[in-house]
Amino acid sequence: MRTRTRNALTAVVAGLMAVFAAGCSEGDGDGDNGFTVGLLLPSRAVPRWEHSDKPMIEKRVKELCPDCTIRYANAENDATSQRQQMNSLVTKGAGVIILDAVDPKALRSSVQAADRADVPVLAYDRLAEGPISGFVSFDGAEVGKLQAEGLLKAMGEEANGGRIVMMNGDPASPNAAWYEEGARSVLDDKVTIGKAYTTLGWRTDNAHDNMSAAISSLGPDGIDGVLAANDSIAAGVIAALKSARVSPLPPVTGQDADLDAVQRIVKGEQTMTVYKPFKQEADAAAAMAVALGRGESVDSVATTTVDSPTTENVPAVLLTPVGVTVDTIAQTLVKDGVYTIDQICTPKLRPACDQAGLTG
Repeated sequence: MRTRTRNALTAVVAGLMAVFAAGCSEGDGDGDNGFTVGLLLPSRAVPRWEHSDKPMIEKRVKELCPDCTIRYANAENDATSQRQQMNSLVTKGAGVIILDAVDPKALRSSVQAADRADVPVLAYDRLAEGPISGFVSFDGAEVGKLQAEGLLKAMGEEANGGRIVMMNGDPASPNAAWYEEGARSVLDDKVTIGKAYTTLGWRTDNAHDNMSAAISSLGPDGIDGVLAANDSIAAGVIAALKSARVSPLPPVTGQDADLDAVQRIVKGEQTMTVYKPFKQEADAAAAMAVALGRGESVDSVATTTVDSPTTENVPAVLLTPVGVTVDTIAQTLVKDGVYTIDQICTPKLRPACDQAGLTG
């Protein structure tokens, strides 16, 4: 994926404020400015989609366009279902569709059909194929770099020539390759990759099976670290390590700052996660979607452009992810209101939370 940065992050803020102002002035008047915003998310296997992205996007769209209607569907990791959802939205006259594609190649024909019907499609989190009108995500290469850097730091002396397992994401997702590319840019020539796997559907059970196979092949003492592409994968990795009685656990990375992952970090089972401030992503997507639905330019929101396998110069917002360890939970996730200390620190975790300075 090639990107070309055009403005600083302040442009995002300015764009959001501009669209918000337009939403208030036009939407409060006569109620004739509404249209349907379709929101299609890929699965429930990763908690963030239902718990964070969906409510945040819905809330922001209604703030920007009070007369808009939001129609939501979850594809449950099934590209065929998502194509049907897309076709239904187009048939029913949606003004714009926010699409997080299960499989960008499989959804390409549906994006083309939407374009023929003059329904703009905004790719969310994953870069879709076909004539999309915008893209909002986090910098995937930076995600992979943060994971690799966190892993090497946690490995200590073993970071020089140690052996790791790479547990990559679903090959149908372009983000999986993006993350891996960023990670390998840090890991190459520093460690040996003993085994590498793709994780279908980003599913915990598939990650567990793959990690069990890695332990069987490399031996319980032959793994110095695990690069896990997200927290659902990390959960399966750690369960497999514990089932094989690997002790101490090797460092394991993650992504998405799921609550159970944060709790594993507090317990010392997971080394780090990558926090992607979902509100920034949701706000940018809502602003761009409302602008597209009104037939307006998204240049005031977009900060760069990207090229997909099918389309060049797609207006885009690529936000900056943040690495989180036990020492930075308070100043990132708690400070931003993602979780309270009480949510993280269950009674069983209270001693570990106290040791980590998570009090209050």
